[in-house]
Amino acid sequence: MTLPLSDVKIADFSWVGAGPRATKDLADFGATTIKIESRKRLDLGRLSPPFAGDKRDPDASAFFAITNTSKMSVTINLSDAEGVAMAKKLIAWADVVVENFSAGFMDRVGLSYEVMQEINPDIILASVSVAGRTGPLGKIRGYGNSAAALSGLAALSGWPDRDPHMPPFAYGDVVAPMFATVAILAALEHRRQTGEGQHIDISQVEPLIHTMADQFAQENFLSEESKPDQATAHKPGNNSACHLLQGAYPCRGHNQFIAITLRNEYDWHLLAQAMGLANSNTATSHHDSVETKHEIIANWTATKDKHILANRLSQLGIAAEPVADGRDVFTDPTLVLGGHYRQVQHSKLGQCELPAPPLRFSHSEVRVDPPPNLGEHLYTVFVDMLGERPDHIANLVSQGALA
Repeated sequence: MTLPLSDVKIADFSWVGAGPRATKDLADFGATTIKIESRKRLDLGRLSPPFAGDKRDPDASAFFAITNTSKMSVTINLSDAEGVAMAKKLIAWADVVVENFSAGFMDRVGLSYEVMQEINPDIILASVSVAGRTGPLGKIRGYGNSAAALSGLAALSGWPDRDPHMPPFAYGDVVAPMFATVAILAALEHRRQTGEGQHIDISQVEPLIHTMADQFAQENFLSEESKPDQATAHKPGNNSACHLLQGAYPCRGHNQFIAITLRNEYDWHLLAQAMGLANSNTATSHHDSVETKHEIIANWTATKDKHILANRLSQLGIAAEPVADGRDVFTDPTLVLGGHYRQVQHSKLGQCELPAPPLRFSHSEVRVDPPPNLGEHLYTVFVDMLGERPDHIANLVSQGALA
């Protein structure tokens, strides 16, 4: 079997999260992916905790490792003319270029899409940003939290009696790369059919809106009674607009919970029977408020083991699962036995397990190779792959062009 993208070449100028997550997928599928970095301006992903050994080391970040598996790394100083010249050689080599700098940066360093087309006429450039490259917000700088605010995600998150809730991590940095990966694959197929490259513009805001469209409709983001200047988001908390009841309820132990969804009154009746309250008018009445039902369930689950209870309720036809914490997820038999975690050996991280692409091919392989150390493949790429003289590369390193 072969890697499905083994003939694809990617020059990856992206950093932090949104760009590198997309190129990680492509690299794990077999694309030769060269990450262009700089010691002058370290990828913020390399500076993000946690770090192996609790020492702030740009080669020991678990965040960076997870986001950059199966890639190679070179260092190029894009503020140096000779560094830009070497970057152009990578663009000439590549099928795809990926970047997620603020709007105008690539133009200012002499690597605009038009320049790339002169170097490589059928090049595919994918640009990932917070709000796209055009329109009133086309030049804003920001991160995933900016996209959460702009897309309505923050307004829809949290509890009805509280202020908007910022997600605990940057969902835009996770959702946008999936669209970027699909777009790049589509552009590669378009080029195969037509010989044409193109510039792909991918925002974080639009994919988030795309995935939440049903929530805007179901939760009546703009209530019919509200005036436009008074419109507020309806925040459901753990409730669901299409189910009778939904929540996370405490179980035995410290910070242990079970997630339960009741579709309708029939499910509520089944749960009441399981709780031994089938004959209690108070417990089973359809007139009970949602708050009363939540309280009854929470008092009952508080003394139960979340795994045993989830199995019992599932057998009754009630949607219930234990709420997994990080340790639970990492040791989950389904994920472990299914090969979701791949063991790799890294010079700073040691022997560790990193997540594989969340899919399986019947006639192709995927890989999870170690993430690169900063500039680790400088000579491999420029000398072995691109044919530059070793002494020329050494001079550029000493001059700061490849730094």
